[in-house]
Amino acid sequence: MRFAGGGLTASPPLSLYIHLPWCVKKCPYCDFNSHAAQRLPEAAYIDALLADLERALPDIWGRRIHTVFFGGGTPSLFSAEGIDRILTSVRTLTQPMPGAEITLEANPGTVEAAKFAGFRAAGVTRVSLGIQSFNPRHLKVLGRIHDDSEARRAAELAATHFDTFNLDLMYALPGQTLAEALADIDTALSFQPPHLSAYHLTLEPNTPFGHTAPPNLPDDDLAADMQLAIEARLGEAGMQHYETSAYARPHHASRHNLNYWQFGDYLGIGAGAHSKLSFHDRIVRQMRTKHPQQYMDAVAQGTHIADARTLTRTDLPFEFMMNALRLNEGVPAALFEERTGLPLIVCTGALEKARALGLLLPGATRLQPSVQGQHFLNDLLGLFLA
Repeated sequence: MRFAGGGLTASPPLSLYIHLPWCVKKCPYCDFNSHAAQRLPEAAYIDALLADLERALPDIWGRRIHTVFFGGGTPSLFSAEGIDRILTSVRTLTQPMPGAEITLEANPGTVEAAKFAGFRAAGVTRVSLGIQSFNPRHLKVLGRIHDDSEARRAAELAATHFDTFNLDLMYALPGQTLAEALADIDTALSFQPPHLSAYHLTLEPNTPFGHTAPPNLPDDDLAADMQLAIEARLGEAGMQHYETSAYARPHHASRHNLNYWQFGDYLGIGAGAHSKLSFHDRIVRQMRTKHPQQYMDAVAQGTHIADARTLTRTDLPFEFMMNALRLNEGVPAALFEERTGLPLIVCTGALEKARALGLLLPGATRLQPSVQGQHFLNDLLGLFLA
């Protein structure tokens, strides 16, 4: 696709995503590209990651990296030495910004004080802990490998070793009451997290929960009550609800995720990792080979990019809005042309309809969902589908 108006005038901020695909056990609700580890081929996988990064350098040449994110799987299964080796090579091969945010996802069942200290020494600035619940009954139903005491201990360690950290929670869990959902929030708040994510449990089709053994979930009305009560409780605690599922104290929003939501660029390395890269005349999405062993073999052959496609003029409005309208404060209207290379006029019909339906706030200078638009986000986004 050639952009109208001559292409992008400036490159968006660039993030680096590093996928470490192993976990101790696959959870029944999880549809991420993760694999239960019989053994962890840490050294060989890091070799492949770094070869992947070297092969990708021409696509990001001369650009600074604003954030780094280790996702999974359970990245905290890797040793602190392994994370240090990866970050040392990232600093050698690329240009991280001074003070770049470096996040590592961790499972409470795999962490210990020495490992957290090692991650911090390697350069990790932020951990994101997959707590999901502090209730032992709900942890068991979710198939988590940690118990409630390990969850509390991990939260304490995160607060000890990191200036900023995130606690991941879920609500609308099987058999959960409104009081239990709020009890999880109150327990999380007792650790004074700078950032908290609260996700509605959804049943994905290719998972045991979504396919073979669907659990009995709270009905839509109770789930909506939970969402509103959680928003209110976190608001009272001084947490800003800045994105659909994300809450943060001032200056602690996830910079990596904000770059996604503002339609920034990201290079994804590792098994199944996705990239979105902007060039002067096109925006490209890539996906790496998904299975870890196949990925490692493919990197050696230079055939590890399983899919690459250029976004079309028709794709871009929905792609941009799918990200930007997750932000409760929205984005400046000028960002659309800056990040897509298209004039905002291509969205005029959808924008007018969204405002007429009360899903988008009026005003020419900002694209911002209304409260109704936040709660009916899929309806709002559907207006921008080709």
